[in-house]
Amino acid sequence: MVVLVTGSNGQLGQSLQYIAANYPEIKFIFCSSADLDITSIESCEVIFDKYKPNYCINAAAYTAVDKAESEPEKAHLINVIGAKNLAEVCKKFETVLLHISTDFVFDGTANNISLTKGYTEEDAPNPTGVYGQTKLDGERAIQETFENYFIIRTSWVYSQFANNFMKTMLRLASERDSLSVVNDQIGTPTNAVDLAEVLISIITQTYNAQPTTYNNFGIYNFSNEGQCSWYDFAKKIFEINKVKINLSAIPTTSFPTPAKRPAYSVLDKTKLKSVFNVEVKDWEESLKTVKYSLDTQ
Repeated sequence: MVVLVTGSNGQLGQSLQYIAANYPEIKFIFCSSADLDITSIESCEVIFDKYKPNYCINAAAYTAVDKAESEPEKAHLINVIGAKNLAEVCKKFETVLLHISTDFVFDGTANNISLTKGYTEEDAPNPTGVYGQTKLDGERAIQETFENYFIIRTSWVYSQFANNFMKTMLRLASERDSLSVVNDQIGTPTNAVDLAEVLISIITQTYNAQPTTYNNFGIYNFSNEGQCSWYDFAKKIFEINKVKINLSAIPTTSFPTPAKRPAYSVLDKTKLKSVFNVEVKDWEESLKTVKYSLDTQ
C-alpha cells in the first residue's frame, strides 16, 4: 500500500513521519512543497504518475489565519486550487483522498448545537474570515470533483513539531515573567500525532474496501476530547512542563487580531468513533505525552 503525504514539513506531515515506522505494511511517500506543488496540476500529475498512491493525505495548507486577511489570493491558491488539483489527480489515478480541514469553517456562535457535544458534520458552516472561507471552499471543490474522499475537520493543532501554540507559550515563558491569554474562546486542543494515528486507522480499515460500493466516505470531525479556553490550555502547558509564570486571563476584546476567531468551536466526534471505532484521548492526557523541550531545539 502506498500513501502519499503532502506538506511533509508541517506539523501533521512531521507527525506522520514520526509514526511511520509503526506501519511497515505502508510505503509512505513524504512530499514537501518543494517536491510537490499542489497549486500546479502538472506537478501533481507527475508525482502521482511516479508513485501511483492508493491514498493521499493532504497535509498541505495555508494556515496563517491573520495573514490570510491580507493575502486572500495566496490562501485561495493553496487551500482551494490546491485541494481541487489533488482531487482531480486522485480521481484520475483512483486514489482515495484524506483532506484536512478546520473548525474555522464555523462562525463559533454555537447556535442550535449542544454546548456539551459541539459541532457535528451536519451543522451548517459559516466562516467569518478568509482562512475559514478558503478551507470551506476547498472542501466544496473536493466534493464537486469526486466521491472517494475523507475530509477531516480538526482544531487547535499542536505537537513537538513545527510552529504552534504550545511551543509559542513555552518560548514566551522563557523570555517573560508574565503572559496574558484569552479565556473566552472555547475549543479543543488536538495533538497532531493523535490526528496522524486516526488518519492511518482510516486508511488501514478501508484499504480492502471496494470504492464502488463503500459508503462511508465524507466529512468527519476529529480533535481530542474535552474542551477548554486558550487560557486553560496555556495553564495546563505550563503546569505539565513545570513552568512558573504569572498567567492572566483576558477577553478577546483585549487582544484584537485581523481575523475573527470562533468563540466556540468544539467538534463532536460521534460519527468518527462510530464508523471507525477509534478511541479518542482527552486533550489533557494527550498533552502529557508530548516530548518537547526548548533546551533540545
